[in-house]
Amino acid sequence: MAVAIIQHRQAIWRDYLELTKPKVVALMILTSVVGMLLAADGWLSLHVLIIGNAGIALVAAGGAAINHLVDSRIDQIMARTRKRPVAEGRVSVMQAALFAALLTASGMLLLILFINALTAWLTFASLIGYAFIYTGFLKRATPQNIVIGGLAGAAPPLLGWTAVTNSVDAFPMVLVLIIFAWTPPHFWALAVHREKEYAKAEIPMLPVTHGGAYTRLHILLYTLILTGVTLLPFAARLTGLVYLLGVVLLNARFLQWSWWLYRQSRDYAAFKTFKYSITYLMLLFLVLLIDHYLPVML
Repeated sequence: MAVAIIQHRQAIWRDYLELTKPKVVALMILTSVVGMLLAADGWLSLHVLIIGNAGIALVAAGGAAINHLVDSRIDQIMARTRKRPVAEGRVSVMQAALFAALLTASGMLLLILFINALTAWLTFASLIGYAFIYTGFLKRATPQNIVIGGLAGAAPPLLGWTAVTNSVDAFPMVLVLIIFAWTPPHFWALAVHREKEYAKAEIPMLPVTHGGAYTRLHILLYTLILTGVTLLPFAARLTGLVYLLGVVLLNARFLQWSWWLYRQSRDYAAFKTFKYSITYLMLLFLVLLIDHYLPVML
């Protein structure tokens, strides 16, 4: 009997953790941390690093939980998402709503009381953009949903910057632009891979409304746009040669995958392009840090 109770508690804990989309939030916090480190004049305060990212993460997790709520009907249809906690009924609508509210309120309080109001309200604006404007409306309204809605997910490096400086500056806006340009080829590659599921769920993703060939072409075109955008920090003398070398190599690989996907010359190219796009963004922001700190270390 005792074993059964422990297993039940573990399952509930995992269900709530799944509501927060921890892998997505972790990638967002990586870009937020980079924004903080780039903004810091000298050593970054542990107060800002820990409390600032905790607040941003909690609000992002609240937005993820709202996404589970709003998309529960769609999640029940799609194979990739049908085992999600709300879709399967392991977490009720009321429980998920209260959990989302608790996460969001906790994160906002941390940011307002211990960081600054600018970061708090920009973080809340990104939640509104993702959880309500994108998930609640754009996702079901237009095949350009991910292009328009991508801005909400691009905010974390700006949030990290404002947590340190309490101001909006050019450099973090360039980082926001990079993630904004990265989002369409990243998400459309998954949409190509899951085209039949999106069609079954009646979600007007680009491959559903315009076909696979059209979407593959646009993935390639947006990857070219991304390549140009990622060169802006070096062109504006915000970064050095280490960043230039790293981003050229990363872009070359992304373009290669996009080309293979366009030509359909590799097995599972859509899913592999999607997977590489995640690695690409992580490495790009790590290269930014190396470029920033290497001259100091030398």
